[in-house]
Amino acid sequence: MANITVKNIPDDLYENLKTHAAMNHRSLNNEIIVCIEKVIKSRRIDKERLLDRVQNVRRDNKLPYLTDEMLHEMKNKARL
Repeated sequence: MANITVKNIPDDLYENLKTHAAMNHRSLNNEIIVCIEKVIKSRRIDKERLLDRVQNVRRDNKLPYLTDEMLHEMKNKARL
């Protein structure tokens, strides 16, 4: 495996990485690798394609469109 050295990391970014590494039970090195992988492997979402998929799922499962009233009612029920 290759090695790289990163210089001049801002103090706040370094502390953030250390905190996230501890929260995720990872070494600082592994946390940095995970962060790089997330950025490199992420893909742009084609919004038209995503909306088509959502419409298909909604249609195939006979799901209703959510209205403001429905969402308000659900939130109120969850608060009880």
